[in-house]
Amino acid sequence: MEKSLETCKNCEQQFDDSFNFCPHCGQQAKDELTVKVLFYNTISNYFSFDARFFKSFLPLLFRPGFLAAKFIQGKRLLYLHPAQMYLFIAVVFFFLFSFVQRSQVRTLDEKLAQTLKEDAIIEKIEDEFVKDSILQARSERKKTEDSIDRAALKQTLEKNQYLSGFTDKQIDSLVAADDFRKNDIINTDFNSQSVDSLIAMGASNEVIYKQMGMNDDAGYIKRRLYAQALKFYKSRKGGSILQAFYDTIPIAMFFLLPIFAFVLKLLHLKKGRYAHHLVFSFYYFSFLFTVFSIILGINFILDIPDWLDFLIMLSTFVYLVMALKRFYTQGWFKSLFKGVVASFVFLSVVVPIAFVFLGLFAFLFY
Repeated sequence: MEKSLETCKNCEQQFDDSFNFCPHCGQQAKDELTVKVLFYNTISNYFSFDARFFKSFLPLLFRPGFLAAKFIQGKRLLYLHPAQMYLFIAVVFFFLFSFVQRSQVRTLDEKLAQTLKEDAIIEKIEDEFVKDSILQARSERKKTEDSIDRAALKQTLEKNQYLSGFTDKQIDSLVAADDFRKNDIINTDFNSQSVDSLIAMGASNEVIYKQMGMNDDAGYIKRRLYAQALKFYKSRKGGSILQAFYDTIPIAMFFLLPIFAFVLKLLHLKKGRYAHHLVFSFYYFSFLFTVFSIILGINFILDIPDWLDFLIMLSTFVYLVMALKRFYTQGWFKSLFKGVVASFVFLSVVVPIAFVFLGLFAFLFY
C-alpha cells in the first residue's frame, strides 16, 4: 500500500503524512496559525520562555554553579542556554530599572533648576551688603575645596615619590603653586553673565568657548568637552546626561561580563577553556540581575532597610564562593580566596574604569 506524502510548508520537502513534525526542518506538520501560537512562538524563539526556563530558574537561585557545571558536562538541551538566560533576565532587569531612571532624571533636573533659580535670585539682589556676603561665603567654600584638593595632590605625590623622583621641596612647590588649577580639563568657573550676553548677541560658539576658558591650542577632546558644556549650559538640564549614562550600561555589560570571565580564567589557568569561564559568568550575572530585579520590584512597594540591602548584596558574594566551589571542584579556602580576588579586581579596578569611560562617553555624546 502506497503511503501518502505531506509537503512541508517551510522547507517544501516531502515526508510521510503520519509524521507530526517535518524530519527535515522540524516544523510542525499541522501548523495552524492562531493568536496563541503566534505569541507563544515569539516568546519561545526570542526568549526561550518555555519549560527549560522554569526548570533552570530554581537551580539558578538555589544551587550555585549547578547549571554551569551541567552545561559543561554536555547537558545543553535539558536547561536553558546561559546566553539566553542572561538575555532574558537582563531585559527584565533593565525594564524595571527604566522606571528608576526616569525618576532620577526628573529629580536631577528639578534640583538643577532650583540651583539655577537661586543663582538668578542672587544676581537680582540689589542690597550690595547681602550680595557680597553670599558671594564671600561662596568664595570661602571654594578656598576650602582648593585646600582639600591640594592636600590630596600632596598625599598622592608623596605616595608615588619613589616613581617620580620628586624631592619634598619640589612637591611642596608644586602643591603651593598659584597656577595649581591651570591644567584642569575644562574651566567650570567662567563668568556666566558674559556667556549669557554672548549667547544673546548670537556670538559664534568659538567666541563663547574662549570666554568659558578654552585655549587656542585645545585638541579635539577638549573642544568637544567645551561644546557639550555649552550645550548643557544652554539647556540647563543634567538629566539628559544621566539618561545617556544609563543608556550605555546595557552595552557596557556585554564587555564587562567577558572581562569577568577573563579574570576567572587567570585565577583558574589549568581548569578549562575560556568558554567554560564564560558559561559560568553568564549564569552568575543572570543570578545578579535576578537579585537586582527582586530588589527593584520590592522597592516599588516598600522601602527596603539599608541593613537588609547590605545582607542581600553580601549574599551575592556568598553565592559566588559556593558557585566557584561546585563549578571548579575545589575546596572552600581556594573558593573563598579566589572569590575575594575576583570581586576585588572587578569591583575596584574594572568597574570604576568602566564607569569613568561611561561618564565621559555620556557627556561627550548626550
